[in-house]
Amino acid sequence: MKADAERSRGLPDARAPADTERERLSAFGGLAALSLDALSSVAYGPEAILLVLVTAGAAALHYALPITGAIIVLLVALVVSYRQVIAAYPGGGGAYAVAKENLGTQASLVAAGSLFVDYVLNAAVGVSAGIAAITSAFPQLYPSRVWLCLATLAVITGLNLWGVAESARVFMVPTVAFIVSIAAVIIGGLVRAHPAVPLNHNVGSATEVVGLLLILRAFASGCSALTGVEAIANAVPEFRKPRARRARHTEEWLGILLGGMLIGLGVLIRKFDVAPHPSITVLAQITEASLGHNAAFYVVQFVTMILLALAANTSFGGLPVLAGLLARDNFLPHVFGLRADRQVHRYGVVVLAVFAAALLVAASGDTQALVPLFAVGVFIGFTLSQAGMVRHWRAQRTPGWMYRAVINGGGAVLTAATTIIELVSKFTEGAWLIVLVIPALVLMFNRISRTYGKMGELLGLGETPSPPAKKPSQVIVPVNSISRLTAAGISAALSLGEEAVAVRVCYDDDPDEIAADKSFRERWQQWRPNVPLLTLHSTHRSLARPIVAYLRQIEHDDSYHQLVVLIPEAQPTRFWQLIFFNQRGVILDRAIRRGTENVVLCRLRFRLEHLASETEAVLPPAPAAPDSG
Repeated sequence: MKADAERSRGLPDARAPADTERERLSAFGGLAALSLDALSSVAYGPEAILLVLVTAGAAALHYALPITGAIIVLLVALVVSYRQVIAAYPGGGGAYAVAKENLGTQASLVAAGSLFVDYVLNAAVGVSAGIAAITSAFPQLYPSRVWLCLATLAVITGLNLWGVAESARVFMVPTVAFIVSIAAVIIGGLVRAHPAVPLNHNVGSATEVVGLLLILRAFASGCSALTGVEAIANAVPEFRKPRARRARHTEEWLGILLGGMLIGLGVLIRKFDVAPHPSITVLAQITEASLGHNAAFYVVQFVTMILLALAANTSFGGLPVLAGLLARDNFLPHVFGLRADRQVHRYGVVVLAVFAAALLVAASGDTQALVPLFAVGVFIGFTLSQAGMVRHWRAQRTPGWMYRAVINGGGAVLTAATTIIELVSKFTEGAWLIVLVIPALVLMFNRISRTYGKMGELLGLGETPSPPAKKPSQVIVPVNSISRLTAAGISAALSLGEEAVAVRVCYDDDPDEIAADKSFRERWQQWRPNVPLLTLHSTHRSLARPIVAYLRQIEHDDSYHQLVVLIPEAQPTRFWQLIFFNQRGVILDRAIRRGTENVVLCRLRFRLEHLASETEAVLPPAPAAPDSG
């Protein structure tokens, strides 16, 4: 219980290290939790290439395999680069951490902003694509697609709030099923001489000619299959020890699996002359040609549908860690750096879910409305990360640094070219929004940093203040009855200040109140708590106004260096018991904070069952109404 309380307050976890390590990711768990975005992209990456090439006619579709090969080359460069990023920056952060150290603060904030955009878009696209697969199979669900998207997002959010390792365990089975299914499709297609099901190769007339621009557009569209490659490097702290080694192994396996799937499907696209179809996906066509239209076909489609929906989990593994790093560097509110139970950055998880839900509602659950924005941001991060690694190797000059710098430099050129192509080809389709959002995020990060800087100056952080000195103070305790709660509050006041005074409000327009106040004063004198009682008179039946006016008068007189107001409150043992308590403490708290400038306010909460044992005050014999705080 003590450890749970400490974690809820953001304090260091008091549990054994072995317990916290079990709540982190293994290498295979990392593949399940952080790689679904990249792995599931084989369901739409190859099709994105064909959709561009088909505008030039059937003959242009043969360029799909060479373009896929070029994407594989870029994938290899990215995997090698991010393995080096993991080793050099085991604290996580990926492009943000690399750019911060090697390219400067503003470049790192651009990288962080681009990753933020990509993570949110990935969560929305993954969920909407999965629901699109469901509504394609069951058209009657199409009118409810937005609610289905939000429900799916809520489930994934709940799993991640439950815990990173727990969510990884849930995703292991569908991840393995998807890998096995795609492998079966590729192997089945390679061993067949002819497709098991004849494919419809009806391709419309060409509207463009095959040229360099068309090839580059197809390459840029196919690069959507590479989103998610960076997520492992961003989330290294989520792995078990040795964290960097496990993360590097996970990155390697991601590259091997993704590359094998892409090249295998690319070969089958050429072998079976697959072309885009308005009502059936390219992956479904390849599956039919390889396995036939049977139970295996439906299994592959069902598993693919699940993976597309769960691909959003990559964002939930990466963005909260990145937000935590930004919070540590004072570019986001510090609450994003707090870990709750089960090592969860719950504030980052919730913010990601909220923005992804907003996108899904704005796009009415339509994947195609979101795709034009997809992958633009992540390639900005790719470019900055690899450019930063080039400077890193030049500064370190470790053995083999030139070889590593050449790899990263080549990758930087490729990803920079891809970024430009993505922006130009998708600008009118919505990529212009990215051009506005990323600078807005950078501006927000800088404003937050300046705010923290001003707060640090006012607090004197980094300075050595003069030694503390005891100064005259007065402690004021609002009271309403004589009880053990009142006794506990008076006792605390006497221990804090040189002078303490109890104040009680009397409503002058009520004769019964005047009589009750007289009786209260008599019982106070009989009780003798060694604290004077001051009655504040009110003609407006207001509890807070007389107390605030009294505090302002003391502030004006400047008789005391510090004024402290202690509000004793009873804390119920059960949540539902709150209905039996008045809100006197809340009312006073709000009024005093708004109406005074230099008053220290403290609400003392005492548990009901502990008041009898902790308070030894002798109360007057006359009965008194219980003070419910």
